[in-house]
Amino acid sequence: METTNKSRQVSEIVRCGRDPAYFFNNYVKIQHPTKGTIPFKTFPFQDQCVKEFIDNRFTIVVKGRQLGLSTLVAAYAVWLALFQKDKNILIIATKLQVAQNFIKKSKTIINNLPAWLVLPTVTANNKQLVEFSHGSTIKAIPTSEDAGRSEALSLLIVDEAAFVRDFDTLWTGLYPTLTTGGRAILLSTPNGVGGQYYKLYKDAEAGLNEFKPIKLNWDVHPERDQEWFDKETRNLSVRQIAQEYLCDFASSGETFLGDDDLKWLHTQIQAPVLREGFDRNVWVWKQPLAEHKYVISADVARGDGKDYSAFHVFDLMTGEIVVEYKGKIAPDRFGDLLNDYGLKYNKALMCPENNSFGYATIIRLRDLNYPKMYYQKSQAVYIGDYVPPGDTTTAGFSTSGKTRSLILTKLEELIRNKQIISYSSRFYDELKTFVWNDNRVQAMKGENDDLVMSMAIGVWLYDASAEHGKDTTVLNQAMLSGMAIKSNTFNGAANDIMSGESRRRVESGRDLINTRNINRYNIPPELMWIYK
Repeated sequence: METTNKSRQVSEIVRCGRDPAYFFNNYVKIQHPTKGTIPFKTFPFQDQCVKEFIDNRFTIVVKGRQLGLSTLVAAYAVWLALFQKDKNILIIATKLQVAQNFIKKSKTIINNLPAWLVLPTVTANNKQLVEFSHGSTIKAIPTSEDAGRSEALSLLIVDEAAFVRDFDTLWTGLYPTLTTGGRAILLSTPNGVGGQYYKLYKDAEAGLNEFKPIKLNWDVHPERDQEWFDKETRNLSVRQIAQEYLCDFASSGETFLGDDDLKWLHTQIQAPVLREGFDRNVWVWKQPLAEHKYVISADVARGDGKDYSAFHVFDLMTGEIVVEYKGKIAPDRFGDLLNDYGLKYNKALMCPENNSFGYATIIRLRDLNYPKMYYQKSQAVYIGDYVPPGDTTTAGFSTSGKTRSLILTKLEELIRNKQIISYSSRFYDELKTFVWNDNRVQAMKGENDDLVMSMAIGVWLYDASAEHGKDTTVLNQAMLSGMAIKSNTFNGAANDIMSGESRRRVESGRDLINTRNINRYNIPPELMWIYK
């Protein structure tokens, strides 16, 4: 009888070692939050995940909440460490408590196994580590800059990878630890567009890397239906639903623009008609029209760093962006490029940002005698003709914390109201990774916002222009007409007989109208606009 039992145990050990799903469903017990310790009965989607873990060196999972993936991965780590020797398994979590919870799940599984099934003995056991006598270990650690760098890993598991701080830097250091045949499982709910996890997943979908992508929406769970979903999401926002249950990257992040606005921008994308310039990075959608007026806004970079110089040509009559540039170019050469397109587009109003590198671009435009610059003088801002060198005027747009917030607010408003049209895929890509971070909107780490900032400057000018703003011209003329003195005189005699006091009233009325119209934007005193 004893021999028979031992023979059966050996047979079970062999079968468990070969088939993790069999091991899970027959011997593993897990901790349920309300039911206590219960047998682990896997669902078909979980069994398929385990099959992919075995068949692929690299697996990346985007998942809804409460699908039991963390428990499944903990059970998989125990199976690997228990039935194979010298396996170094590392779990990286967003914080220490999450890492310790993973080890706790692993210990619950190990402690509830039959003694005869645990052939190696446990030689080390603490809140972050389980070590076996045959050389296999399961270790969980929180995120840090050097996490796992000194390890030679058999299996790397990164839990909630989209939320791991500086995951791009972390992955750069971790990948070499897998070059000797190690495997990786990355799993997470989505956290917006952008970041290393998002890039890895999208590249995996496109077949551009070694990862096997797995997408698990809420409805893969066989015990969930629409009634369950409606109940669970009743008190959640659209973004929270997208993140927690729908595996929707675009809708899940704290992006600067709402999902509907991003989707609308995407529908506007068109390939440029021409690609011009020395680097072919000037994208042209429409040629200049003689009767149209244009504005050029620009964000200037050094030319050899990680940032790009960018400019946009706005058609003030239609609200279209007809030309866009994004490239790495020296500031003075950027001035040459701006001069060329400014002259081509009917001597467009030119407004580069006057940061440190922008100043060199502005000096070059002055040297070229560009005829129409935006400039600031004293406490007021004037838009008009070229200002010669030596004048106290500062040309270009000065971006400060206050003005940055204003122009970005105006950018969001005009896109939301579909008052400007961009055809650019590059601009759309930047906006996908332009996100809120501690009450400040900025590009995600490793991304750029050069086109966004150039566009924001241009939008501010476009919105203040007489050609675009219905209030600035039509309203003024209508109100002034109502204030004018009626007369039956002809050939301009009304002006001749109008008293000096009447003229002063008309002129003061015009000033008042302009001021009130401008102040509807809540512009600070240093940014009062006069458009010629």
